[in-house]
Amino acid sequence: MDALRGGLIVSVQAKAPSLLADPHVLAAIAAEAERAGAAGLRMQGVENIAAARERTRVPMIGLIKRDYAGYEPYITPTLAEVEALLAAGVEIVAFDATARPRPGGTTVEHIVAAIRAGGAIAMADCSVAEDAERAVAAGAAIAGSTLAGYTKETTGVVLPALDLVRAIVETGAFAIAEGGIRTPEQADAASEAGADAVVVGTAITDVGWLVGEFADAVAKRAPR
Repeated sequence: MDALRGGLIVSVQAKAPSLLADPHVLAAIAAEAERAGAAGLRMQGVENIAAARERTRVPMIGLIKRDYAGYEPYITPTLAEVEALLAAGVEIVAFDATARPRPGGTTVEHIVAAIRAGGAIAMADCSVAEDAERAVAAGAAIAGSTLAGYTKETTGVVLPALDLVRAIVETGAFAIAEGGIRTPEQADAASEAGADAVVVGTAITDVGWLVGEFADAVAKRAPR
């Protein structure tokens, strides 16, 4: 975690129909992020993680997004995903730390215990302060504001969720600001709120989103 403190973590993720959704492409983006100064990476999926690990050396936060019918958590929601990430050798395993039910009755406590038993660091992706408090009490060393705005209870919350970042700092965990950080100024504000590290994804790595933003801006002035 000392390697991440005060640094930028770049989230390198893509899904279909994005043409970037290829392990080799994502690995190249990850390597360029490291070359440009990223202190760490956040990546989804075992194949993508394996490809990126061959080309990078900075700490990696790994997760697996998997939908289970009838359940809302999809970021490393069960012990099966934890085991796959541990086998992939990631240093940090991120998981949904909300109080929402998970398949098989899996709990936050179960997930944290499995991550720690596997020799990795547990990162709790939180939506509210209570998520962070519960996860840290269970042994999670890192907590992030990742899920603010992505649960029913937090729909419409202003991002980045700096109040949640401040609440995470109060738990004593390594605090990561993540979600809705689009500009360097917002990243600076997150650091000022006490974040030990800041995650930026879409605004750096999502070419489709970036092109759309610029294309829309140009189209507003186009002759009719």
